[in-house]
Amino acid sequence: MDAQLHELLTGYGEVAGIWFDGMWDRPSADWRLEQTYRRIHEAQPQALVGSNHHKKPFAGEDFQMFEKDLPGQNKAGHSAESEIGTLPLETCETINNSWGFNIQDLKLKSTRELVRYLVRAAGYNANFLLNVGPMPNGKIQPELVERLKEVGQWLATYGESVYGTRGGPITPRPWGVTTRKGD
Repeated sequence: MDAQLHELLTGYGEVAGIWFDGMWDRPSADWRLEQTYRRIHEAQPQALVGSNHHKKPFAGEDFQMFEKDLPGQNKAGHSAESEIGTLPLETCETINNSWGFNIQDLKLKSTRELVRYLVRAAGYNANFLLNVGPMPNGKIQPELVERLKEVGQWLATYGESVYGTRGGPITPRPWGVTTRKGD
């Protein structure tokens, strides 16, 4: 892994971020996080580091992620050991039910579901990462493109309600969230 990480950090220009996944599968392994995170930050100081480990953030991480859940929730069953830290937050979700590409998974979330998740993420002070897996030829399935265009249309009209905002002034409630910008 060290050699691959070195190649990524030195052979491809500026790296915006490193997003680790898999620690949840082997939680007791020696992941050498301090060494790995130090190597990343030395080679690419601007790169943001996050790890999908479902726990309290570790030193060297720049943001905290929640898989298929909003911060503080555990509906997907991944975040039982997670504590919300002081780092910026991110929630990740799939456009269908699969991570990556799966031609057989046509259970797409509706535009309404995706927009609601996006808005709720903003209300929870979290970035929303939507997983859309490319096909082997690098293209995105037409039905996924259509859904993304529909979310884009919503954002073209209402994006001000989520772009550059923070949650509040009212904390998230079962009926929804609020967002604010500046004062």
